[in-house]
Amino acid sequence: MSEVLCTLDEVPDGGGLEAGDAVLVLRRADEAWAYRNVCPHFSIPLNYEPNTFWAYGGKLVMCAHHSAMFRFEDGECIDGPCLGAKLTPVPIRIEGGKILIDEDGRG
Repeated sequence: MSEVLCTLDEVPDGGGLEAGDAVLVLRRADEAWAYRNVCPHFSIPLNYEPNTFWAYGGKLVMCAHHSAMFRFEDGECIDGPCLGAKLTPVPIRIEGGKILIDEDGRG
């Protein structure tokens, strides 16, 4: 059985939500991506405050500590001290409005 992280509606459109065990879920409309909530620059959470992420235009999320900017769709850092590094993806799928960890790789 797959673990439910949250519902799609719980994730702000164009923003992020902490879910599960240190997982960041990002959403743009009906799409979602999940990553470990760990910046590759210093191995610290991307946010200062619980469940508060700095997202821009539904496309980028910024690390609150050193301003590294990561793309929603692939987690790649496009600006900041860890340029070219990537957030660690957590495979997910959406079923019936729920975001689940995709343990089976069904996507």
